[in-house]
Amino acid sequence: MSKKCVLAYSGGLDTSVILGWLMDKGYEVHCVYVDLGQPCEDREAIRKKAENIGAASVRFIDVQEELCRDYAFPILQWQAKYEGVYLLGTSIARPLISKKILEVAQEVGATAYAHGATGKGNDQCRFQLAAEALNPHIEMITPWRMDEFRQLFPGRSEMIAYCQKKNIPVKASIAKPYSSDENCLHISYEAGKLEDMEVNGLDIVDFGMAIRPQDAPDKEEKVDISFESGVPVAINGQRLNAYEIVKTLNEMGGRNGVGIIDMVENRFVGMKSRGVYEAPGMTVLYDAHRYIEQLTMDRDLMHLRDRLAPEVAELVYYGFWFSAKMDALLAFNKEAQKPVSGEVSLKLYKGNIIVDGRRSPNSLYDEGIATMEGSNAYNQNDATGFLRIQGLPYRVQGKIRPR
Repeated sequence: MSKKCVLAYSGGLDTSVILGWLMDKGYEVHCVYVDLGQPCEDREAIRKKAENIGAASVRFIDVQEELCRDYAFPILQWQAKYEGVYLLGTSIARPLISKKILEVAQEVGATAYAHGATGKGNDQCRFQLAAEALNPHIEMITPWRMDEFRQLFPGRSEMIAYCQKKNIPVKASIAKPYSSDENCLHISYEAGKLEDMEVNGLDIVDFGMAIRPQDAPDKEEKVDISFESGVPVAINGQRLNAYEIVKTLNEMGGRNGVGIIDMVENRFVGMKSRGVYEAPGMTVLYDAHRYIEQLTMDRDLMHLRDRLAPEVAELVYYGFWFSAKMDALLAFNKEAQKPVSGEVSLKLYKGNIIVDGRRSPNSLYDEGIATMEGSNAYNQNDATGFLRIQGLPYRVQGKIRPR
């Protein structure tokens, strides 16, 4: 009796070859296409391709709402950015892919989980660490980390020859000068010509969500975004679900050239890599969220959260989503975000996000206290004793150890 395996399947050359190879190894393979919003010309053709190769079943699972609501928005609430820049669009999606694939594995009785991530990148870490946390007994099959597979398929020509031998249709395509990965949160671009540090990424990438700031309209576009306890809930007064909010702001931010970055990052496996990313909707949400927090969050709590945010970004980037540390940090920030409700007005202009107004029923800003005009709410004389106490250790040190 053949062993059952679930395969993270895209319909491309790599996963089609892996499907055939797993069957050659005696596995009953169940293909799972997790829909994150990636472009797909013909889902039915992908289904038929997998069935024609011999897949025992083919599943398409749309997780775009879940991805935005349960994965992206909690990280938005943390204001977490990897190495201060990257909004983690790919990283956030990987544990959800593993979660859905393992649900299918349980349903069909599969004991193995295969994917086509390379042995050099971060995704292999994210897939496997999530899978082992969710199902410690699952067998991970990672062909690109196996000598046997790499010797059989050292290059694309051998993979194409295998497909021809197996009557697997191979779609001819013109190679782009870079590779890309897309979901509803962002698109990432890397490799190829982008490995040259002297190349300007904005000049060679054909962006799919945004346009270059230089090409954006010479006119501001205004948008109002509403939050409830740190969660975006409405745009221009219209309540929308999480995916609809991201989709709408992708369109608005994209046409105004918002959310493009070009960075050299430190991969979890140790090497540096260069990536160009576009995330127009999430970039707008990060700014809008911060503006509401500035009104509503206690100073010490916000500063503590900001010190912990890089830890959260690392956990997500490295693949430790389903960890005790992550569980505790998410629970902490859910409490911290309770007062973060209100509305912010923004203007989008040629890659810039300009605050145009903000309001909240939980605002801690008191104009009567903050004003530079005369006020009885704050007595400047009180600052004298405050600063004498604060300065005491420095006066003592200054006497003993003059600078």
